[in-house]
Amino acid sequence: MVAAVRGLDPMPSWERPVAVSVRPPSGGDGAMLPGVPVGVTGKVPAELGIGRDALRAAGFDARVGQAMVLTRDGAPVVAVGIGDPARLDAAGVRDAAAAYARCAATQERLVLTLPQGPGLDPAAAAQAAVEGMLLARYRYPVLKDIGKTGRPKRGGQPLVGEVVLLTAARQVRAAAEGARRGELFGRAAAMARDLATSPPSLLTAVRMAECAARVANGAGLETEIFDRDALLELGCGGLLGVNAGSADPPRMIRMRYRPEHADGHVTLVGKGVMYDSGGISLKPADAVHATMKNDMSGAGAILAAMAVLPALGCRTAVTGYLMCTDNMPSGTATKLGDVLTIRGGTTVEVLNTDAEGRLVMADALVLATEEQTDAIVDIATLTGACLRALGAEVAGLFGTDRELLRQVCAAAVAADEPVWQLPLDRRYRGELESEVADLKNVGGPNGMAIHAALFLAEFVGDVPWAHLDIAGPAQCENPRLWRTPGCTGFGTRLLLELLLSFTRPGGAASGGP
Repeated sequence: MVAAVRGLDPMPSWERPVAVSVRPPSGGDGAMLPGVPVGVTGKVPAELGIGRDALRAAGFDARVGQAMVLTRDGAPVVAVGIGDPARLDAAGVRDAAAAYARCAATQERLVLTLPQGPGLDPAAAAQAAVEGMLLARYRYPVLKDIGKTGRPKRGGQPLVGEVVLLTAARQVRAAAEGARRGELFGRAAAMARDLATSPPSLLTAVRMAECAARVANGAGLETEIFDRDALLELGCGGLLGVNAGSADPPRMIRMRYRPEHADGHVTLVGKGVMYDSGGISLKPADAVHATMKNDMSGAGAILAAMAVLPALGCRTAVTGYLMCTDNMPSGTATKLGDVLTIRGGTTVEVLNTDAEGRLVMADALVLATEEQTDAIVDIATLTGACLRALGAEVAGLFGTDRELLRQVCAAAVAADEPVWQLPLDRRYRGELESEVADLKNVGGPNGMAIHAALFLAEFVGDVPWAHLDIAGPAQCENPRLWRTPGCTGFGTRLLLELLLSFTRPGGAASGGP
């Protein structure tokens, strides 16, 4: 069965674009369950064939997230709550569209009248609506009911094949551009979910490199893949040290997107631990183990985001480092007390092999500083401490440059992927001092997310840097609206929003990769 699993495609969403269109209402759209927005104030749309009192009596008060099937003249229609239209924003549209898509769960073709609000740009509304519908109906079909054939069976809830938005003729052009962007954002996030959901026997570091090469070939990106020998030559002791206990070889994947006349250059670094057992510092035998296939979510988010940059016409040049290995206990594994040498010569005493993400990323951070770049952004499921501090829906944010951090926060708001800035407090730096090496890979029992960020900061030099700890929101245990259960793809759309609107922080170097 393992051989059959290895032969399947770990990212089906990449090969499955959805047809998206925008047009004025015509009265003959042929939708089986069209969605009609309803606000808590104003007139109830005539298409519903029902008044507000009757809606309320049925338990529908038009709050965002509500959707209900009604019947008018024998044909079903979906009432979609949008709350107060005067306060409707893109996040509300995304939630409302997701509620509609879930309500129309049997339909491959979704037709929604685009929600309107006085301060709502039609392009932003259309983007959010398409994202909401696609992400709400996401599922991972690769291994479902494969049986003896080794291939998934047909049946079950259909995937969305077409999205139609209806809006006034004067808004069609702007909304169509937003809808196209929403399809690309949604497709990228779905790819990141695919990758993080794939079992570790299906998505090894080697297979991740193959996926990156396939994506690059289809999207027009450059890709370099570094095997163990190449990593030894580069002196990437962090990645090699974490890989020491594994039967599967490591891979470092460097991807490049080079638009003509780029407006800036951002380097992305992603943790790609394909499965994290904790190594010799073995994790407890609890439910956490089953989620550790998602420990490559940072690398997955970068791969997925970069896959759609050319189609989006991004003006920022991007270099991505995906640091891929698993972290396993064995007779060859790195031991507590071992000292690793990071690219550039910094020595690190390993006192907890479960603090491995910072080790694999340190090599890439050094490599990132060895060429001109305007900013470095890393993303990783790095610390359980960040999950405990901020919960399962908010990522931790650290960094060295106020303007870059402001841009990351703005991108988080636009994507509705929330972050909260935590202090990169140098008072804790002394807890990383080692008696036998330049650094320890862990500090004391308190402030562990800060320790991890301070460790990474040692390797970025003077380049503006931001660190996203997504240990919490990478996994969703309480699904709602477009946040489906399991691996979330968190950070993919945030990175896209950042890269599409990026401006060089003050004092940053200019130039491309």
